[in-house]
Amino acid sequence: MARGITESDVHTAADELVASGERPTVERIRAHLGTGSPNTVTRWLETWWKNLGLRLQPKRPDLKDAPTALAELAGQWWALALQHARESVLEELAEAKQSLAVESDELRVQQQNFAEEASELHAKATASAHAESLALTQVGELRQLVDQLQSQLTESTQQRASVDQRLDQLGVAKQALEARLHEEQELARSERESLMEHARSVEDRSAREIDQARQQTKDLQTKLASAEKLRATTEQSLASALKAAQKAATEAAKEMDRQRTRSEILEEQLSKIPAAI
Repeated sequence: MARGITESDVHTAADELVASGERPTVERIRAHLGTGSPNTVTRWLETWWKNLGLRLQPKRPDLKDAPTALAELAGQWWALALQHARESVLEELAEAKQSLAVESDELRVQQQNFAEEASELHAKATASAHAESLALTQVGELRQLVDQLQSQLTESTQQRASVDQRLDQLGVAKQALEARLHEEQELARSERESLMEHARSVEDRSAREIDQARQQTKDLQTKLASAEKLRATTEQSLASALKAAQKAATEAAKEMDRQRTRSEILEEQLSKIPAAI
């Protein structure tokens, strides 16, 4: 109920509306007062209509000193006036009741519409709350996914750094093996040249000691063959080691490429996640 209006407020407003030439209705009285609930105004308006007949009924003139015929005629006119006034009031009262019934029906329709709107708003509020809950759940899942992707990215970065370090180590080992192979090859070449030079010298000096020189030459050739065999074996061993090092370096490079590809995929997945999270 709106701010407490009284029966007197409604009756006064109805009188003022009649005085201004308007029929008093619930909506007009509420507009005139600027407040009041429809139910309260309807209740007080009905009492106004009930008392209207008594308020409009004029006082009967005192005819005790008038002639009998005039008194009877005046009484008849008075009765007719009262009957006409009563019929007019009853007609207006019937019209007012009909208007009130129409307004009451309209109020019921409005109340039903308000109830339907309230039910619809409640359904929308429930759906909104459900959507909000679902959105919060999705945000939590996205945050968990982001944490997982960041963890995988960190792990991939560490693995890539480890592979880079291993590749550097293999590169250093490869350089060391290549340097050692070069040294062995130079040493073997120097020994071979030295032995060949020594053999030629002994052959020149041993012209008169041919048998001894031949024997020494044979020994030197045997030594030379052993040196050649040793050199070949050494070169083969170093070549195998170099090949193994190169294979390890190739595998390490492939692993580094795989880790780099995995990191790029993870970074791309992270970039697709909304920034608002």
